[in-house]
Amino acid sequence: MFKQNKAQYSVKWLSHLSDISPQEWDKLAQPLKTPFLEWEWLNNLETSGSAKPRTGWQPCHLTIWKNQQLIAIAPLYIKGHSYGEFIFDYQWADLAFRLGIEYYPKLIGMTPFTPAVGYRFLMAEGEDQEILTKTIISEIDHFCNRNGIFSCNFLFVDPDWQKIVEKYGFSTWLHHSYIWSNKNFNNFDDYLQIFNANQRRNIKRERKAVTQAKLVMKVFTGDNIPHYLIPYIYHFYSDTCDKFWGGSKYLTREFFDQLYPNFCDKVVLFVAFSEDDDHKPVGMSFCIRKGENLYGRYWGSFQNYDCLHFEACYYKPIEWAIENNVKMFDPGAGGQHKRRRGFPATPNYSLHRFYNQKLARIFNHYIAEINQMETEEINAINNDLPFTKREINVMID
Repeated sequence: MFKQNKAQYSVKWLSHLSDISPQEWDKLAQPLKTPFLEWEWLNNLETSGSAKPRTGWQPCHLTIWKNQQLIAIAPLYIKGHSYGEFIFDYQWADLAFRLGIEYYPKLIGMTPFTPAVGYRFLMAEGEDQEILTKTIISEIDHFCNRNGIFSCNFLFVDPDWQKIVEKYGFSTWLHHSYIWSNKNFNNFDDYLQIFNANQRRNIKRERKAVTQAKLVMKVFTGDNIPHYLIPYIYHFYSDTCDKFWGGSKYLTREFFDQLYPNFCDKVVLFVAFSEDDDHKPVGMSFCIRKGENLYGRYWGSFQNYDCLHFEACYYKPIEWAIENNVKMFDPGAGGQHKRRRGFPATPNYSLHRFYNQKLARIFNHYIAEINQMETEEINAINNDLPFTKREINVMID
């Protein structure tokens, strides 16, 4: 249902992304650096059964219209838990419980299950960003108060957009990811020169281990991806979930199946085959590329090959990124082992507003101290990177 606000904008909340055309949505989403706010990706999450009310992700997208033209979108979800967010706010939920304060449901702005920086409101070119931001936040506040939603949270936000939203009373929480940056490397050997001698030898040994196992790495992108490989993405993802995440699977088989063919132009597969069988993969990492950015999402291997994880998830993607003018590679969530292989700790931010004043006061009282401790951790990580002394400052600038 449409609602007319004071600024003469029409406001509409959508419970399904399919209620709006891909062309209208992507006119606002495609100019962004992130691929994860585009219609095809988000709609696939919904229609595949991955992000739906029964999984705890209730789509509730806010759209702003002017003269029947879509001019702004806030992709949002109502949640009754914190799974799949990768911000780990369980300590705040536990504190609220001990204080007798309701913590759920909460409103989340992010791409489900995707800890990649880039969330922001989508806005048409030429519109007043400040006015639209104020309009959207005001509508969100009213919506949350009307419907008993206890907080609004924007996760993995675009750092430029963060500065705009902070002005409207949102509190910033600092986190970190591990991000590789292409410092105009000519090739992988050139990249290796940033490491100290011991780590250069270690990386060469790890890559050699994959060759000695008689494995061959191949890269498939876009229209060159054979259709038969698509089901393997889910098989590897599912197997990894069972082995390391207690069987917790956020994405369905249908999600991966539906990537083909409409999103394949952004998919990059790094696939390991045995020298004896170049048709059946033994391991695979699944990445998404948009422009100069590459994002590692999922990986798996049915057998325990020494160092294959490092080759499929780090070394081969970095080698390919250098060859294809990729400037930033986000390999995905977690893992201290990333720092040893060229991924410095890099700040990312979430924004929070609690509608319970007591919880808001506690959060705002302690968040500066928490952010300072996070800053110290980032500095400690980056001061221990296995780089040459002359390169370390360049890599973490």
